[in-house]
Amino acid sequence: MLNNSQADWYHLDVMDGRFVPNISFGPMLIQFFRKATNKTCDVHLMIEEPERYAEAFQQAGADIITVHAEACTHLHRNIQQLKSLGVKAGVALNPHTPVSVIGEVIRDIDLVCLMSVNPGFGGQQFIPHTLIKIRELRELINSSGSNAHIEIDGGVTLQNAPSIVAAGADVLVAGNTVFKAADPVATIAQLKKVVAA
Repeated sequence: MLNNSQADWYHLDVMDGRFVPNISFGPMLIQFFRKATNKTCDVHLMIEEPERYAEAFQQAGADIITVHAEACTHLHRNIQQLKSLGVKAGVALNPHTPVSVIGEVIRDIDLVCLMSVNPGFGGQQFIPHTLIKIRELRELINSSGSNAHIEIDGGVTLQNAPSIVAAGADVLVAGNTVFKAADPVATIAQLKKVVAA
């Protein structure tokens, strides 16, 4: 169904039970996704010490690997590791983390994932303050000459997607909005229209 939809990416949340309270899956499941699709595999590592596992996820077939700034003592080193593996490098920021944290590395990043909920569980409500952060991040990207995408993860709905995109986002992660919809393929198409508008 998803392969035949207008979705561009699979956003795959890896959780370790340490950085976030939940546990999801590891590289083996990424391998199954890679075999089942030609779409981009966007792997979001909500884990401690992501540098220990980055290569395994790259070998499993990740196209983009996103690490959390809060989990990286040496964030620049983490980004350089991802680049050396030949994947696109993403950095995620939790709701409490200011955009300024990535100011010194913004030109090295391919994707910034703003968490619009606290990470670890699906079905949460979008945090309205995220709209301010999106605008701040868009300004940082534009002023620095970075080409990074702005990805919003958490609580994205058909109702709030237009304001999220208007603030400057260009990638929307939608879990419950898609998978709890009566017609997931049509819902994806509606979200795509918002992003393309």
